[in-house]
Amino acid sequence: MAWNEPGSGGKEPWGQRKKTQGPPDLDQILKNLQDRLRGLFGGKGGGGDSGGNAGGNAKVSRFGAGLIAMVAVILWLVSGVYIVNEGQRGVVLQFGAKIKITEAGLHWRWPFPIESVEKVDVSQVSTIEIGYRRSGKTGGTTKVPKEALMLTQDENILDIEFAVQYKIKDAADYLFNVRDIQTTLMSATESAVREVVGKSDLDFVLTEGRDQVGQNTRALLQEIMDRYKSGIHIVTVQMQKALPPEEVKAAFDDAVKAREDEQRLKNEAEAFANDMIPRARGNAARMLQEAQGYKASVIARAEGDAKRFSQIVAEYAKAPAVTRDRLYIEAMERVFSNTTKIFVDQKAGNNILYLPLDKLVSQGASRTT
Repeated sequence: MAWNEPGSGGKEPWGQRKKTQGPPDLDQILKNLQDRLRGLFGGKGGGGDSGGNAGGNAKVSRFGAGLIAMVAVILWLVSGVYIVNEGQRGVVLQFGAKIKITEAGLHWRWPFPIESVEKVDVSQVSTIEIGYRRSGKTGGTTKVPKEALMLTQDENILDIEFAVQYKIKDAADYLFNVRDIQTTLMSATESAVREVVGKSDLDFVLTEGRDQVGQNTRALLQEIMDRYKSGIHIVTVQMQKALPPEEVKAAFDDAVKAREDEQRLKNEAEAFANDMIPRARGNAARMLQEAQGYKASVIARAEGDAKRFSQIVAEYAKAPAVTRDRLYIEAMERVFSNTTKIFVDQKAGNNILYLPLDKLVSQGASRTT
């Protein structure tokens, strides 16, 4: 009969029994695995191992233990590789003590617990506020009167706000010398601002001294942080706002208006002075030049008259009568040229007739024009 018909006993046509394809025995697999692990670490295998087999298992266990130890050491050494990003510094600590500072790049140090690495970002610029706090969600600000109200040198109260920008210049000092850098920096900034404002007048702080107050505060704050060895570099100190308190704001506005009027009047007076002074100087220079010209003309005329008189004296000495007659005639010419002349004819009759020749000449000239 056929091999797959019932009653064949599961035998194939050539007489062999067909193998059944069932699922593997999980318990048997776990048992075999446990036996192999025992043999690898020196334990006894399952049932009936001979002495030679036990010696071979001992060698295998020693080799396996050494291999595992070597892999563990390699993994431990590899765990010492670390990367410092650009703009960061790595502070390597050996049992908690600083031994070196590494730059950006790939580095290696002894793994834990021998050495560890603290990474510090030295390129980031951070900001703290004095006198106010900025809300990150709404973007508004909240006043802090305890920090903002300060006293000036002339005993006036100011409501002032500052913003300080800083970054890390020494990673090791930043990590180990100051415990709470934010609190320390805020306290130092408030102290420096109060000292600078306390040495300045109210008008100086509110007007032309705003930049100077910021520069002086930055220098003093940097000196304080260097004294603490904080590893902080102060980038800028900017005055955000400086106003009088609300209680005296109206009076302060009046004072500011009066100060502005004073400055305006001063400017107008300076403009008037700048206009009048050059004009007065020009008139003075013109009068001085005219006087010098008059002086020169008088001197020249006097010298000319003196020379002419000297010449007349010399000619008079040669011919006194002729010279006298000539001088008389010249004098009469000068006199008659500037006076009215009247001609009288006595031979015509008893009546005296005269002709105003100068009037007649002037009338004739006016008619012709």
